Amino acid sequence: MEVNDGRIPEETFATCLAHMPQPCVDLVVAYDGGILLTRRRNEPAKGEWFWPGSRLYRGERLDDAAVRVAREELGLDPVAIERLGVSEHFWDCSSVAGLDSRHTVPVVYRVTPEGTQSIALDDQHDDYCVVTAPLEGANRYVREYFERFDLP
Repeated sequence: MEVNDGRIPEETFATCLAHMPQPCVDLVVAYDGGILLTRRRNEPAKGEWFWPGSRLYRGERLDDAAVRVAREELGLDPVAIERLGVSEHFWDCSSVAGLDSRHTVPVVYRVTPEGTQSIALDDQHDDYCVVTAPLEGANRYVREYFERFDLP
């Protein structure tokens, strides 16, 4: 099956999200002796330190999505990826007009970049940090991953 990474019309996307969860991938990036978090520019979790991640495209394999997100959102080429598990997130907000909530089902990957690569954030993030434990007041899903997947 060919990967369809084309933009979905906003109204169609909103209809889909109003009726079903959104499959996606989240990345736990091993970086510089810790775990990389990015500060989000968009909802859900706007302005919070969170995991890099993205929706899954139709026809896209999960492992390929993890590599794509590392490259597109962080500018990293992974040398290793490991599927850690599946989570579920229930949000009280959405970036989609007309929706006041969102349900995402992320497949969580540990990603190790090759060598000492520099981070090149895309426009969805405005900063990054490297941590060895959840930051004070961290988002509940950040805390969940640290506990559940025994990070770092």
